[in-house]
This record gives sequence, structure tokens and C-alpha cells, in this order.
Amino acid sequence: MKNLFLSLFLCFLVLLPGYAQEAVVSLPDEEEVLEQNTDFAQHVKALPGVKSVERIPSDHYPEKYVIMMEQPLDYAHPEAGTFQQRIFVGHVGYDRPTVLVTEGYGGSRELRASASEEISLFLKANLIFVEYRYFEKSTPTPCDWRYLTVYNSLCDLHRVTTTFKRLYMHKWLATGISKGGMTTMFYRTYFPEDVDVSVPYVAPLNKSVEDGRHELFIDQKVGNRYEREAVLNFQKEILKRRRAMEPRLKAFCEERKYHFNEGVGIPEILDLTVLEYAFSFWQWGYDVHEIPDIHGSDVELFEYLVQKVDPEYFQSPNSTNSFNVQAERELGYYGYYTKPLQEYLSIKNTKNYLRRVMLPPSIPVQKFDKKLYQHTVSFLKKNDPKMIFIYGENDPWSASGVHTWLDFSKKKNMRLYVDPNGSHRARISTLPPTQQQECMNLIKEWMR
Repeated sequence: MKNLFLSLFLCFLVLLPGYAQEAVVSLPDEEEVLEQNTDFAQHVKALPGVKSVERIPSDHYPEKYVIMMEQPLDYAHPEAGTFQQRIFVGHVGYDRPTVLVTEGYGGSRELRASASEEISLFLKANLIFVEYRYFEKSTPTPCDWRYLTVYNSLCDLHRVTTTFKRLYMHKWLATGISKGGMTTMFYRTYFPEDVDVSVPYVAPLNKSVEDGRHELFIDQKVGNRYEREAVLNFQKEILKRRRAMEPRLKAFCEERKYHFNEGVGIPEILDLTVLEYAFSFWQWGYDVHEIPDIHGSDVELFEYLVQKVDPEYFQSPNSTNSFNVQAERELGYYGYYTKPLQEYLSIKNTKNYLRRVMLPPSIPVQKFDKKLYQHTVSFLKKNDPKMIFIYGENDPWSASGVHTWLDFSKKKNMRLYVDPNGSHRARISTLPPTQQQECMNLIKEWMR
């Protein structure tokens, strides 16, 4: 049997628009020769950078593996060292297309046999799921926050894609949800030739730490007037009962051993939890009819509140530190509109709450950098890659979606689908049947 020579991609210089420095993306520099009769796991083990390969069960892929791959900490400065990144691969066949999931957080859910991704199942495609750097098993030791940049995360993806294209030579599609959707979008704008199709789900593009558009959306635009008033009335009622709610909240947090930054007390945590409730309510598409009657008991109202917004969200440090660092530096976030509740709040405003409340003081302060936002806007306005953007109509994150400034009618390839009354859970499968079919047909056509 003749040897199968797979494609080789050498180290090359990448100049990323919007960044002042050049960076070398380190790629394999030696040709690998793989035997056709070698099983898939052996092929993966032979790939440069792969440190371990372990098979795991799957209900959806004939073979699935968890892989640890060595990556540079900083692509601009290789001397900074390396870390190991966790990757999940669902192998269907070398003759099949490949779906790259650009996860924005940790990937532990992929360990479940039931884990799946809708486009890979539809296309009967191979799956490559990349855990984001600085989350779960992909966290460097020591944890040096200087290297947690979107730039480095995209170079991670470029290196993974280039490496696995030695095995998977058919078309590639990148997709991700929420922060993962942002990553899909950024990846296409910085490495436009890496994949053939990109499908970001519910991906915001924020222009500052407290963007400002989400607050107006929740106050005036989301749902209908009756629904907005029901949410606001519940918030008011909780704050009116502050004397009863604060002791309950204190006991709740002590029982769970929540830790808050110095100077952030229970009164402020109650305020923030109530403010976050409105965002959370619309983000996850909760039912307005489930909101307790405002004449209900303290216990009933409190238990509903902490069920929808766990105060753990505001403890520091927490499991979302890595995201919070990026939100402050490059990704942006949202603020809270306090005016309708001001007379009931213990605080004057929530300005700078992300830094003051949600980030440990030990993490260095860094001014928000607009280069990522500016580059992405510029690229998407000037270019027309094969991309499908999916949003939920009532999702507050859609207030900073690309459709708020990009004219899709002027694009031949780029498409927009908005799930009517949809939330942050919007997917192709939640779209109206006609749009579902249109969307899947387009993906199928592009991936031939």
C-alpha cells in the first residue's frame, strides 16, 4: 500500500490588521507520512503538537476523542512558552466535510455521550471542538493574563485547523454560540481563508465595556409593554421588600460560601441581582406568566429571584474570570439602566461594576481596546464571505448584533436569520420551518 502524503503547511508571517506588531504563527515544519491502514487514533497521535489522545463514548459520532495539543502561549513571542489546549474530535470519515466549533468557554460538556452539534449532524460531518484558552483544561500554569487575547485565541484556531487539514481535506465550516459565535466571527475576519463557511450564533459585537445599547433595548424595545412592565414590577417589589430580602440573601450566600470583593456588601449584591434579572429574563426567554404575583410571600419571591439569577454571578473570583478579563479588555459587555428603580436601590449607579465587583483586584486593570471592534466592522462591511448570522429577536445581546449596522441586502453571500420572539437559545432548529429549510439548503450547497 502506497503511503498517503498529507498536505504540509509551513510557518509563515501573519500581519493582523488592527495590531501594531507582526506575529509568527508556529505551524508544523516537518512532513508527516501516515499509513493508510493506520487507525484514526494513530493518525491523530502522529500530528505535530498532539500530546495525548483518549477515546470517549458518543451517541452521534462513530468515533470520538479528547485530545491535548501543545500551543504557544503568545504567538508574537514564542519564547513565552507553551500550554496544552483541549480539543474534542468526532470522526465520521476522511471523505466528509468538517465542522469546527470555536467554543468561547470550557468544553467539559463534550465529555457527555449525548453531546452534539446541529450542523455537524445535518452534514454528517467530522467535528473538531476547540476549548478556549484559559478555560478548564486549557488553562496555562502559571496563569499569566497577558497572553489571554483574542489575537492569540484565533491563532490557536488557525494552528488547529491547519494541523487537522492534514487529515480532513474536504470543506470546513466554523460555528460557535454566544462568545463562541463572536470567536467564529473574529476568526473569519482575521483568517478568512481557513474555512469555507462560518455560522455564528447569537454573537454580539460590543464597542465598549458598558456598550449602552442593551439597556435601551431592555427598557423600551424587547417583548411588548405588558411583558416589560411585569418584569419591572417584579424588580420593584423585591427592592421594596429589602428589609426581608437582605437577610435571606445573606444566609443564601453564606450557605454557599460565596465570596465578594472588599467593599461589595449584601445591599449592593441584592441591587445587582435584581438588575441582572431583567437581562437574564430576556436572554433565556423565560415565561412572563411564571413571574410570581407581587402580593406573594417573601419566600416565594426570593426563591424565584435566585432561581433565575444566582448571586454567584457576582462573586469574585469565579468560574468566568477569564471571560470577564476579556470583556474588560476587548470583548465589551453591558451596563444596567437604573433610572426606573433608582428610588429603591442602595447604590447611585452601577458604573464600572464589571471591574469593581466581578474581577479580583489581583488582575491588572487594562483599558478597553477598540481595535478588535473596528477591524471586524471594517472587514464585514468591505467583504462578503459565506457567513450566516443567527439571532434571537428578544435576546438582549442582539442589541449589539452585526445586523444593527450591517446592510445585509447589499451582500450576496452573507445572510441574516432572526428567530421571531427568540432568545439567546436561537439556533437553526428554532427558526420557522421555511427559514430552517432555506438555511440548511444554503449550507449544504456551500459545503458541496
